[in-house]
Amino acid sequence: MEAKQTVYVNEFTNGVLDPSEEMVGPLKDGEHIVANTSPGCWGPMITPSLRGGHEVTKPVFVEGAEVGDAIAIRIKSIQVTSMATSSGNDRSVDGRFVGDPYIAVKCQGCGELYPETKIEGTGSDAIRCASCGEDVTPFEFTNGYTMAFDSNRTIGVTVDEAAAKYIAGEGREFMATPENSIQNPIVTFAPNDLVGTMARVRPFLGQLGTTPSRPFPDSHNAGDFGQFLIDAPHDYGMTKDQLEERTDGHMDINRVREGAVLICPVKVQGGGIYIGDMHAMQGDGEIAGHTADVSGIVNLQAKVIKGLTIDGPILLPVAEDLPYLAKPFTAKEQQAAERLAGLYGVAKLEQSLPVSFIGTGADLNEATDNGLQRAADTLGLTVPEVKNRATITGSIEIGRNPGVITVTFLVPTHLLDELNLTDLITNHYEAGGE
Repeated sequence: MEAKQTVYVNEFTNGVLDPSEEMVGPLKDGEHIVANTSPGCWGPMITPSLRGGHEVTKPVFVEGAEVGDAIAIRIKSIQVTSMATSSGNDRSVDGRFVGDPYIAVKCQGCGELYPETKIEGTGSDAIRCASCGEDVTPFEFTNGYTMAFDSNRTIGVTVDEAAAKYIAGEGREFMATPENSIQNPIVTFAPNDLVGTMARVRPFLGQLGTTPSRPFPDSHNAGDFGQFLIDAPHDYGMTKDQLEERTDGHMDINRVREGAVLICPVKVQGGGIYIGDMHAMQGDGEIAGHTADVSGIVNLQAKVIKGLTIDGPILLPVAEDLPYLAKPFTAKEQQAAERLAGLYGVAKLEQSLPVSFIGTGADLNEATDNGLQRAADTLGLTVPEVKNRATITGSIEIGRNPGVITVTFLVPTHLLDELNLTDLITNHYEAGGE
């Protein structure tokens, strides 16, 4: 098929990223993807027929993207469309799943695996097996809230029981659930433990990446959640070595927002860019395990980088989101450094640019080791040198607890020249990273 200038996506997977499934597109290299995304965690978590914990878009095939390349994805815009959502801390319900409540839900009543469901009323027992009528929800809130947004989607406020029940009665409308989405709206549960709490809206994508080289449940396409797949008793169990085929598209890093660039590995022909799990806001760490999942419209621009072989994503945050020590130097700082270098006979100062390498693992220590090693492997440095540079010109930041981090530091431009990344990064920050 002839590659398109714009690929519109409003269809979704069944929760599994499967390289054998047909992709959408193809997209012409350097052009745009416009997607209507469905909410992430909680809606799919109470929809047992979804097998991955999320409901992401069908992947897009990018012309010219071959295994061993990378794709730079520029987030041109993110617009929240939901009027309200619900979220909170969770616990799983014993007896309603096989090995993993995100992936393999089993009805206690009729024994059906991945049962279809129906909604009866509102509240935490409203999701029922379509075959036998049993409550099949594999999760419940330990502390939850329902949040409404203003018309400009700049502020959110948590509502009381009466308002939560009103929103629950029109769940798909309030959440602006896309037409092709099959998830049950989480506002159906009408949680209201927090009332009158204000929160700023700053949306980002919890899921953005490329398709792994083997089938992965989408929420487990990361080194922390992926641990649950190792020797799992369901259809998507895998070995520890097979987990290395992940692409870490499920990051929940709040800096993956409008204006940022995410460089993703290509592990299947065409890359297979997928999108989802938009969040209205989130503090570093997503310590509650979940945040405010919303529907939204996303505009992305995708450019293939030939021959850039990376194991996991690289992030170019907006300038505002960079750690203080990793911000590009001002002209005044550069002049002061040149004077100091002259005093001590340093003939030439390094020229450098900020880069964030994403690491994931079973816990934050393992994720940090993973990020450091990825940075070293990509740049041809030793891990000790990366540690030094990240300490004095950058930072380690938590994306998601228990195991997603970024290793951000100023990278010498001569190393970026060898990877054909200097122009991309220079242009990004000359434009303010906006």
